[in-house]
Amino acid sequence: MKVFYAEEQKRHDPKAFLSSGAPQPNPEKPERIERLLAGARLAGLMVERPRNHGLGPIATVHTPEYLDFLEHIFVRWQRIDGASAEVIPNIHPIARNGSYPASAVGQAGYHMADTACPISAETWNSALWSAWTAVEASETVMAGASSAYALCRPPGHHAFADVAGGFCFINNSAVAAQVLRRSAARVAILDVDLHHGNGTQGIFYARSDVLSVSLHADPVRFYPFFWGHADERGEGPGLGYNLNLPLPRKSGDAAFLEALATAFQRIRAFAPEALVVALGLDAFEGDPFGGLSVSTPGFSRIGEAIAGLGLPTVIVQEGGYLCDALGDNLTAFLTGFGGKQA
Repeated sequence: MKVFYAEEQKRHDPKAFLSSGAPQPNPEKPERIERLLAGARLAGLMVERPRNHGLGPIATVHTPEYLDFLEHIFVRWQRIDGASAEVIPNIHPIARNGSYPASAVGQAGYHMADTACPISAETWNSALWSAWTAVEASETVMAGASSAYALCRPPGHHAFADVAGGFCFINNSAVAAQVLRRSAARVAILDVDLHHGNGTQGIFYARSDVLSVSLHADPVRFYPFFWGHADERGEGPGLGYNLNLPLPRKSGDAAFLEALATAFQRIRAFAPEALVVALGLDAFEGDPFGGLSVSTPGFSRIGEAIAGLGLPTVIVQEGGYLCDALGDNLTAFLTGFGGKQA
């Protein structure tokens, strides 16, 4: 299995976010990269640098209005007298089907779902290289590799077509799926992150060519709160092509693997030609977010089970935050999946 990563992804270094109304250090830190790289190498894998793939693959899932915002908002924000060092919205529309604001403050509220994704001078470039990492892994699988791992940071699955949120700016898993669609008639996305992949769901909610399946902590009392419930099945042509499997808080290996079996049943019924795994390691029992209780050996079993689908697979890194076992959890998943396979 090839691993892809670009050093530019480290430069995005958000300082804070609001949690329950209180400023806290932002947990989506560059140090995550070091732990994950160590985990990939411990699995016996070599790391390669992706190429610059331009905006084309990203623009297939994100609006030009939004990409223009991401590229230029930091410079515009700095022109505001007394503005914060990072772009953080202080207003959010209750409806987004009306006029588009001209001001930087209004556009920040329009395009940023929450305060967890501050934008600094380096954010745009880091997000681009994160997305290009997913593109490179996808093209590698399209070229005949059985699997590839994209070490993407910042993550992506909370980003909608025109909204950032939850530490995410460009939806790397959605970009990967769209690249795979060049040669695969049907692509499935399996999201095993602690949090529901609401942005991924939103991007494909009305489509029948991409199946979205997500296992996550029940959002009734957990981020992202407004998405991820079991009755969200898709709409229009996509009705029946979205499956959410919310789990009770603190669910461990057995419950997660049981839900995974249900996910596999739906994936097999869809008969995809390729698979994207949105790999969150924050379902770990010792992760700072504390939502689920998957063990390190549990990640190995999850990886082994997913490999059993026998599909060409792109593994895209999503969450998983600073704790002593972060790298070990990635090693467990990749070796369980069969990381040394070509």
